[in-house]
Amino acid sequence: MTQTEMFQFIQGNTLLSASLWVNIALAGLSILLFVYMGRNVEDPRAQLIFVATLMVPLVSISSYTGLVSGLTVSFLEMPAGHALAGAGAGPEGGVFTPWGRYLTWAFSTPMILVALGLLAGSNITKLFTAVVADVGMCITGLAAALTTSSLLLRWVWYAISCAFFVVVLYILLAEWSQDAEVAGTADIFNTLKVLTVVLWLGYPIFWALGAEGIAVLDIAVTSWAYSGMDIIAKYLFAFLLLRWVVNNERTVADMASGLGSASAGGAAPADD
Repeated sequence: MTQTEMFQFIQGNTLLSASLWVNIALAGLSILLFVYMGRNVEDPRAQLIFVATLMVPLVSISSYTGLVSGLTVSFLEMPAGHALAGAGAGPEGGVFTPWGRYLTWAFSTPMILVALGLLAGSNITKLFTAVVADVGMCITGLAAALTTSSLLLRWVWYAISCAFFVVVLYILLAEWSQDAEVAGTADIFNTLKVLTVVLWLGYPIFWALGAEGIAVLDIAVTSWAYSGMDIIAKYLFAFLLLRWVVNNERTVADMASGLGSASAGGAAPADD
């Protein structure tokens, strides 16, 4: 199908198109709000948290525009054994696949982790590990969605993606929780951690239940599930984080410089 036909297909499904347009509108409003909230922030670490967090709606508005325009969607023929093999709405039974979502996640979720790592006062090793594992999770998830040669290989890619996710969960739940205690940001970090973990667990679940997995849910319902989780896990998350940073800039500024304030011993290295 041409890009124009893709666009017309999306607009012809009111529930599907609404799930995309709503995110574009909310991302735009979030950008304006977050820029306004950060107008007086002066501490470099707090500014870095703001920049990382602001990238989340900036990436989202770009990605959702790509989806709604038909630029980053395709109709793929599912492999033999898939519930929708030859039974999709596209040419030759192709299944609607919004692969552009994985581009969103590959660029936006690392920014969420950067902001959380900075808030926790984590060291650069943990931050690097979390970001790399997160990107690996998104790229292998994309591979699962685009693999049409074998149903088994789709689920193998899915399992690999989930393995990367486990690494991210470990850092969030174990490593950064301890670091946040040392940094004095445990209260807000624990709130954002729970919000992030609970919602991020929903993505692989809805992938498995949606058209890309066992196809229990149709494409419009799956799209709304993803969009709804994006709204809370990105825009609400960002608002809660940035509001706290604005009100507690001194706490952020008092963290040791760099990305090494939180350590196993709970002490920052002294200057010579």
